[in-house]
Amino acid sequence: MGIVWTIVLGFVIGIVAKLLHPGKENMGFIMTIVLGIAGSFLAGIVGQFMGWYHAGEGAGFIASVIAAIILLVIYGKIKQGSTPQ
Repeated sequence: MGIVWTIVLGFVIGIVAKLLHPGKENMGFIMTIVLGIAGSFLAGIVGQFMGWYHAGEGAGFIASVIAAIILLVIYGKIKQGSTPQ
């Protein structure tokens, strides 16, 4: 059940990040889930490094959305740089 919860929460975080970030990213359903899960993972790693969270604690919804937005910006820069003009 933990994997299903991770996927659902990752999807919600990915959707919120895409709604808050201006611009159009052509990301499908799976990539949106991956974005949310990666944002949550990144927020957890950074939070543990900074001492905000301890191992085993959730990163928090807001921190996960912020991290997902950062990943979305990085994704946009990489995608923009790789397309021929």
